[in-house]
Amino acid sequence: MEMSFMDAVRGRRTYYAIGKEQVVDIDRIQNIINEAVKHVPSAFNSQSARVVVLFDEQHNRLWDIVKAELKKIVPADKFQATEEKINGAFRSGYGSILYFEDMNVVAGLQQQFPAYKENFPVWSNQSSGMLQFTIWTALEMEGLGVSLQHYNPVIDDAVKAEWDIPDNWKLIAQMPFGKPLSQPDQKDYLPTEERTKIYK
Repeated sequence: MEMSFMDAVRGRRTYYAIGKEQVVDIDRIQNIINEAVKHVPSAFNSQSARVVVLFDEQHNRLWDIVKAELKKIVPADKFQATEEKINGAFRSGYGSILYFEDMNVVAGLQQQFPAYKENFPVWSNQSSGMLQFTIWTALEMEGLGVSLQHYNPVIDDAVKAEWDIPDNWKLIAQMPFGKPLSQPDQKDYLPTEERTKIYK
């Protein structure tokens, strides 16, 4: 039976146990990401999102960088737990997506529309969030396990140096993915009537 949009939304979860077996063709993953980057909305159609996709050894390199940068700031007696988490939940997959926003685009909009100057960074983040959610949900529809991480700004300089990222690209989030190895925990939900008001 074909999955509906809301089925996909309900089914999207955070997977912390992922493996390196490639259960989805890389070309299919690239197509999903490209379609999302093209069609997810942005303020004033600014199209400020930038994405870097890392597979296999490039993916491993990202999480080695994360460990190396965290080792500089995490107390030695706590680093083993940090390293085990990174190895087991993130590096253990076979791909990662790096989400950036082009801040030159944001600055250009601020200059062009000064009345909205304070809003453009907010709208930029909102658009990035929509892109992250769209790709996350689409990849899980394909049978992948995905999570969303935020090791920026700790890793920003090292990531930009490793992959020759322009200075004006601001790192927003990291999204590791791989074969799901276990099911996520159950979630608790607040009553919707506490979160939504409807007037007829």
